[in-house]
Amino acid sequence: MPEFAYTARTATGQNASGVITANNKRDVFSLLKDRALFPVRVDEAKGPMRLWPKSRRVKAELLANNLTQLADLLQNGVSLMAALNVLVEQASSEVMIEVLADVRDKVAEGIPFDEALARHPDVFGELTISMVRAGSEGAFLEDALKRTADFLEMQEEMKGQVVGAMAYPAFLGVAGSVVTVVLVVFFVPKFAELFKQLEKAGGLPGPTVALLLISDVLGKYGVFLAAGLVGLFFWLRKRLQSDSARLMVDRYKIKLPALGPIFLSTALSRFCRVLGTLLQNGVPLLRALEISSDATGNRVLAAAIHGSAKNISSGETLARPLQECGLFPKPIMAMITIAEESNNLEKVLINIADGIDRKIGRQLNVMVRLLEPSMLMILGAVVLFVLTALLLPVFEMSATMG
Repeated sequence: MPEFAYTARTATGQNASGVITANNKRDVFSLLKDRALFPVRVDEAKGPMRLWPKSRRVKAELLANNLTQLADLLQNGVSLMAALNVLVEQASSEVMIEVLADVRDKVAEGIPFDEALARHPDVFGELTISMVRAGSEGAFLEDALKRTADFLEMQEEMKGQVVGAMAYPAFLGVAGSVVTVVLVVFFVPKFAELFKQLEKAGGLPGPTVALLLISDVLGKYGVFLAAGLVGLFFWLRKRLQSDSARLMVDRYKIKLPALGPIFLSTALSRFCRVLGTLLQNGVPLLRALEISSDATGNRVLAAAIHGSAKNISSGETLARPLQECGLFPKPIMAMITIAEESNNLEKVLINIADGIDRKIGRQLNVMVRLLEPSMLMILGAVVLFVLTALLLPVFEMSATMG
């Protein structure tokens, strides 16, 4: 529970202050009244300063389990407030207890459920918030929660497969980088005196000069370079939190040579799945487009879908404005066109999402398989450069003496 700092007056007019634990400010006023105190000011107490901010990330598996449990409770006739109370009592994560308690309190104050979830974007992503909003408006909240949980579990399973396959290439990269840095920083300087004598005798080869320069820079300024890179990382992370920066990042993400099509396909899959689910539950097309565009996870695609929705009139189809945005592949547009003609759009959209997810899985599998030999080739090239730069002067000196 959060803590609140209060300033109050006693019945005799004396000042009293302290910290009290409660669910919300309304409970604080009630507790102070029971203590015969008249509150003057109540503010949420600030926690102790942390060198590293407390992480509020929640595993997708844990979030999916909570959403599934909430859907089961609602489906069995339990009210939303009672269901949220059950989740708070049974939550095992400190972050989830805090977040669910806040969501419960906001719902008790009359705030819509989706808006209460939107107060915690680092826990509930855009997809979850959009699906809950649609389910609340269309009276299919239980189904929306279950579908969101299934999607999160499927996404986590795919992520687990990629992480498992990336373990060996990542180990190669880290181990190779450490070995290379140790060679350049600690081993190469031992040959400095020899290279100086060879340089006086007749000069050094270009690779050796470059290696000595790199070794000298890393030896003198390596700590400052590492600190600068860490600072740059946190600066970029903070700057990228703005909407304009995230739009720029999303624009460049879908243009990357190998990963761009995967990022775009992932956004298209989420859009088709959410839109199909909304239409399947009777949500009007324009409203469904607005909600599903926010769930894509890519602001470029979301803006294109918003622009397409404006061009859809009461008698116009969906396929034409989507095709004009230029982000949907021709096979997908052909399936959407045929589905509209046969009045089977919602089922076809979900089938399209399933097909895109299978394609993404195959693409990721191929990329991971290619990554391992690529890492070996890069590490081999780096080690070969170091060895060549070290041995080339010796070979030239031997040839000269011969």
